[in-house]
Amino acid sequence: MYRRAMEGKEKAWGPEHTSTLGTVNNLGNLYKNQGMMAEAEAMYRRALEGYEKAWGPEHMSTLDTVNNLGLLYADQGKMAEAEAMYRRALEGYEKAWGPEHTSTLGTVNNLGLLYKDQGKMAEAEA
Repeated sequence: MYRRAMEGKEKAWGPEHTSTLGTVNNLGNLYKNQGMMAEAEAMYRRALEGYEKAWGPEHMSTLDTVNNLGLLYADQGKMAEAEAMYRRALEGYEKAWGPEHTSTLGTVNNLGLLYKDQGKMAEAEA
C-alpha cells in the first residue's frame, strides 16, 4: 500500500513533493520494523533530503526524519551516527518548541537510552 501510494503521488505531484516524502518516510518505518535496515536508511535519507529542500533543516518533518535515522542507527549499533542524529533533532526541537515539549523530551529519552546502551550511566541519568 505504501509503494502504491508513493508511486501514485510521484506521478501526480512529483518525487520531491512533501506528501510523497511523507509516504517515503512511512515506507522507511515499515522497512525498519521488518529489519530491512539498508532499505529503511535509503527511504529516510530520501525523505530527509527532500524535506531539507522543501522546508529547511529545522522543520518538524525534517527533524522527525532525523530522529528516525537516529533510531535506525541505534538499532544497528552505530552509536556515533545515532548520537549525531539525536543531537541534531534535539537542537531543532528545543529551538522550535522548547525544552519541555513532548517531542523534545522523546528525543532526550532516546539519547538517554543510547547512553545507557553504551554504559555511559552518568550521561543516561542526566
